[in-house]
Formats: sequence, C-alpha cells, structure tokens
Amino acid sequence: MYFSYWGQDSYGVNNPNDTANWQQPISYYCNDDTIDILPIASLSKFFSTGGLPSINLGNSCSNDSFSGTSMPNCTLLGPDIEACQAAGKIVTISLGGADGSVGFANDSQAEAFAQTVWDLFLEGSSPDRPFGSVVLDGVDLDIESGNQTGYATFVTSLRALMDKGSKQYYITAAPQCPYPDTYMSTALSTVGFDAVYVQFYNNYCGLTNYSNPNAWDFGTWDNWAKTVSPNPDVKVFLGAPASSSSATYGYVNASMFAAVIQQMQRQYSSFGGVMLWDASTAYANSRYDLAAKNALTAGGTVVATSMSTGTSAATATTADTSAATTTTTNATARATTTATATGTLCFGVSAWSRTMAYWGGDQVTYNGQLWSAKWWTYDDVPGGQAGVWVDTASC
Repeated sequence: MYFSYWGQDSYGVNNPNDTANWQQPISYYCNDDTIDILPIASLSKFFSTGGLPSINLGNSCSNDSFSGTSMPNCTLLGPDIEACQAAGKIVTISLGGADGSVGFANDSQAEAFAQTVWDLFLEGSSPDRPFGSVVLDGVDLDIESGNQTGYATFVTSLRALMDKGSKQYYITAAPQCPYPDTYMSTALSTVGFDAVYVQFYNNYCGLTNYSNPNAWDFGTWDNWAKTVSPNPDVKVFLGAPASSSSATYGYVNASMFAAVIQQMQRQYSSFGGVMLWDASTAYANSRYDLAAKNALTAGGTVVATSMSTGTSAATATTADTSAATTTTTNATARATTTATATGTLCFGVSAWSRTMAYWGGDQVTYNGQLWSAKWWTYDDVPGGQAGVWVDTASC
C-alpha cells in the first residue's frame, strides 16, 4: 500500500511563486489508484481555546473558528473527503507534526482526549466538528515533541471507542527511524497499532545511509513488529521525503527508492508499503508517488525527475517479487546518471552530483576522469577519502 500526507502544502511553502503546483483539494489525489491512504495533517495543538484542539491545514482551510474555540470550520472539505472514501481511500486525521503542541499531563487527560477526538472526527457528536458529518477512518500519531505520558492510555481508550463503532477504524503512528522512538516507544510496545509509518529521513538511519548496516535499521523495526508489538499483524511502512525540499536530508531519486522498496519488500514480512511526505511535493516531482507505487506493485517502470538537479530519471525495471526465490535479479534499479561509456569513453556519462545516490557499477565523470562506483554511495566525492570510486580512465 502507498499513502501520502495531505494538508500542509509542503510544495507551496517552498515554492510560493509556482502556484500551479500548490496543493490541490484532497479529492484531486483520489482520482487514480496510486494513493491508498491519506492522513490529513494535522491536528497540531491538543488543547487550545475552550479546551478543544485545533487543526492547521495550510492553504486548504482558513475559515473562521467555531465560537469559543480555535477549531476552524472546515465543513467545506467534507464532500471532497467523502469522495475519497467513496473511491476506496482510507482518510485519517494525523495528530502532532514537526511543529505540534502536543502531550498529556496524565492518563486521565489522555483518556478524555480520546473521547474528544472520537466526538470531533469519528462517530461521536459535537457542535464543533471541523468536517461536519464526515466520519474519518482513523487516527495517526505523528508525535515529534513532548514526553511519553498518556499515549498508551489514549490509544487504548480510542480503540475501545472504535471497537463499538459501526465500521473499520485504524490507529497508526509515524515514529522517527532511530529505535526506540523518543516519544512513542512506551505506547508502541504496550498497545496495538495497525501500522507504523517510520520516517527514514532527517536522521542517521535515513535512506541516504541505506548501504550502511550500522545505520539503516528497517530490520530493527521488523523485529519490533514480530517480537515487541502487541499486534502480531502490525505493518511497517517505509517513510520517505517526496522531494529534496521535503526534508533536511534523506531524499533519494526515484530509481534508488524503487530498489530499496523492492529489497525491503522481499526481505521483511512486516513490510506494509510506502509513506511519502507529502502529496503536493510528490506530484510536483514528476509524480514521485507513481514511481513508488509502480515499484510496490512490481513489474512496472520507474520514471521520475529529480527536483534538485532538474534531470530526467532513467527508466528502471523493478524486480519480480512473484518468484519463489529471493535472489536479486540483474534488473536492480540504477541511479539516474548511469550510462555506458562508448566511443570517447565519457560520451553519455553524466557528471557526478552531490545530491544523487549511486549503486555499485554506476559511472560518472568528475574532474576530467571517468569513475566507477564500487558499491552504493551518496555524497562521496570521486577520489575522496571514502574510496568508493575507481578512477577508470581519462575523458
């Protein structure tokens, strides 16, 4: 499965003059089969005016708040959300975010907050429901500050309400990749989540360190899913930035990402799919989301453009995961700059780029020389101390 956060218009924030590619209404992203899950980001403040939470949806809703609260009246979004649900998409509300004001003083406050969330977004009743009568499909916890107090109680209480509801609900979390998570580890180890959307970016264990076994830790999260999580069926999603501007670091080009997706899909039974931050940047980055979905479904081709370089990505055939063996085929996706040197050796070979990830065997030009990568590398200068590149010939 593939999901992408919607609501913050990450592309518009970073590209204020490119209005054509700003975030679109949520229903726009439900017009094809690419996205399966859309968490709305986000409920950014747990306790605001009148004791109710508040939501921040970027450019999607700037309406006045309900009387005596800081909760904006976003009922105009209701029909779009329902259109997504009618198309079979799962739409949830995400709590927290990088700039969220979140947390509980004690378990009693957490239990009461579960009822508040139920009343505002799910099957409960409140005059201050931001999306009107729309009933969302669950709750995501993207907790990136505060402490761990109350979250296990919140999830337990919310799950009890959901179990009495009239439809299937989901509770997910979006921890950072360092294990155990600083803010959610107690809840993750004591109560059942349906999935975790692990953020493999902005940390040492991010995608740009995929080849470093001392950093890349998807296997650790797989072990958590199998031996620690109270839910034996919990799924671990591979979270990634959808463009170079979507995170401080951790972005890799579509070909590289496809290869990682395929490997994690083959290697770990807890693998559930891919998460991207966010929908607006994925679409603006030549449908990076579609490249990810093609890799997930296996047998497709991956074509995308790197926003950081403006160069078109090479077509990369994904590995066939339907085979009984787990042997990696020679169809592993390559970095976008791969080419075969012919004639004048360096003809058709792209220059080395600091913002690109490369696989073993990839070739680049640098300082008038042709270089070949020994293994996967990112931001290692040809001829540098890392010793990743072999000086093959002069151009």
